[in-house]
Amino acid sequence: MPNLHSALLILLLAAAACGGLSVLADDDNETFKEAPKFYNSPACPPIPPDDFCSNESINIAMTLDLHYLRGSMAAILSTLQHSSCPENIRFHFISSLPSLHNTILQSFPYLRCHLHIFAPSPVQGLISTSIRQALDSPLNYARNYLPTLLPTCLTKVLYLDSDVILVDDVADLAATPLLGKPLAAPEYCNANFTIYFTPSFWSNPSLSLTFAGRKACYFNTGVMVIDLVRWRVGGYTTRIVEWMELQKRMRIYELGSLPPFLLVFAGEIASVDHRWNQHGLGGDNYRGLCRDLHPGPVSLLHWSGKGKPWARIDSGRPCPLDALWAPYDLLVRENGGIES
Repeated sequence: MPNLHSALLILLLAAAACGGLSVLADDDNETFKEAPKFYNSPACPPIPPDDFCSNESINIAMTLDLHYLRGSMAAILSTLQHSSCPENIRFHFISSLPSLHNTILQSFPYLRCHLHIFAPSPVQGLISTSIRQALDSPLNYARNYLPTLLPTCLTKVLYLDSDVILVDDVADLAATPLLGKPLAAPEYCNANFTIYFTPSFWSNPSLSLTFAGRKACYFNTGVMVIDLVRWRVGGYTTRIVEWMELQKRMRIYELGSLPPFLLVFAGEIASVDHRWNQHGLGGDNYRGLCRDLHPGPVSLLHWSGKGKPWARIDSGRPCPLDALWAPYDLLVRENGGIES
C-alpha cells in the first residue's frame, strides 16, 4: 500500500528554538497577561536550561493553533502551577504557524521550549471529511508524526491536547510504566466500539478481523504517554498512514484522527488511571452540551467535544465545570481587566 511517509520525513523536520520573541501575532488581536514564574522544589534534580535530552526532564508535546491558543495557554499554566519540578519540564510545540509561539513567550518568557514546524500539505491529501470541521485540521493529525518531528535523543514524550488543564503533578502521569508498549492512555473497554467504524468496515472480513484477538478498548488520543523509540522501531506512523490511505479509497470511519489510532493500537497499549483524562467535558461533537465529571478522582480535565470552555464563557452561557477552567485563563479583556 503506497504512503507519503518519505515526503513527510523531509517536510516535517524543520524546527526552531523558542526564545527572544515577544510580538503578538494572532489574527484576533487577543492579548494575554504574563504568568508567574514557577520554581523547582529542593528535591528536583538539576537540569541545565538548554538541555532537552536529559532523562530527568519531562517532555510535553502540544500543538499550537490560532483557534485553540487560549486553551494552550491555560494548559501550560495549569501544568506548571501543579508541578513539583516545573523548571524540569520541556515543552515541544508543534505548529504550522511559527508566529504563534510569540504569544506563548510573552506570557511565559522563562519557558523552556522548542517550536517544531509542521508542514500540512502532505497530510491534507490524506484527510477525509469527518463529522466536525475542527477534526479535519491537518494539525489535528500532527500527533501521528511526533517521533519524526521530535529530536531523536528523546525516548519518551507526553502528548496533551490544548483543551486540558491539570490539577495534579504531571510528573506522576509522565512516570506511567509503558510495559514494553508503544504508548499508554486511559482505556475504556465497555464502550460501544462499533460506532467508530462504518458498516462497510464491519461487513468486510479482511478489515473487521483487524481486531481479532485484541481487546476492543476505546482510548482518547488527547492524553498519551509515548515511547518514541518503540514507535520508531515499530514503524507506527507508517501503519497509521496506510489506514488513512485506505479511508480515501473506501469510507471505513467518520471521526477524524481517532479511528486510525484505534485500528493500530486498540488493545495494544499500557493502561493509565482514568483520573488522568476526564474527557468529554465539551459535550458531543454536534451540540457540545454540558456534562458532569465521571465518577472517581480527577487529575486532568479534558474539554474534548464541540464545546470549549473559553467559547462558552465568552458567550455568557458557561457550563458549571467551565468554572474549573476559568482560573487558568490568561486572556486580558479589552477594558484592561483579566478575562477570568
